Formats: sequence, C-alpha cells, structure tokens
Amino acid sequence: MGKQTTEMLKGILEGIVLEVLSARPTYGYEITAWLREQGFSDISEGTVYALLVRVEKHGLVDVEKVPSEKGPPRKVYSLNAKGREYLDEFWRTWSFLSERLEQLHEGGR
Repeated sequence: MGKQTTEMLKGILEGIVLEVLSARPTYGYEITAWLREQGFSDISEGTVYALLVRVEKHGLVDVEKVPSEKGPPRKVYSLNAKGREYLDEFWRTWSFLSERLEQLHEGGR
C-alpha cells in the first residue's frame, strides 16, 4: 500500500474492525490475519491491538478472556449495543462522504 492509502485507512480502520466484530466475536490476531487476506498487507498487529484497546476503553465492545491452546488466555472481542450504534453511524457517515466524493469526481470530468 502507498502512503496515501495508509493514511486514509487510518481514518476508517476503526469502522472496518467494528464491522468484522459485528459478524462474530474474535481476537486481535485473527482480525489482523483477516485484514491481510483482504489485501491490507501493511496493517500490523500492534495497530489492531491499539485500536482494540481504544474501542474497549470507549465501551464499544465486550471482552472475554478465553483459554488458548498456546500460551495465555486470549481476549475475545464482541460488539455490544453501544458499538452497534457507533457502527451504524460510521456507515451513515461513510455513505454520505462516498456519495459526495463520487459527485465531486464525476463533476470534475
């Protein structure tokens, strides 16, 4: 990914991660692996873990410690009601912005 893509992604990564968590509870490494499979190869585990700490601090997710086959228990994150409201607002904002950007792009031709 180029620098511009990386900078844009920073602004929307929270919404992307919350959308992943809306599908099912999961843990940080699994989220990072999924993002990489989707082509976001420059996303580091550290970035995802810092984001998960932030959304937990803001009360958007619930966290459960689940025993791991390897090492210490994993923190499994799931989207809660406050997180779902936040995610709904994210998608409304994204729709508004993407529509305006498309209009701007088409109007500039």
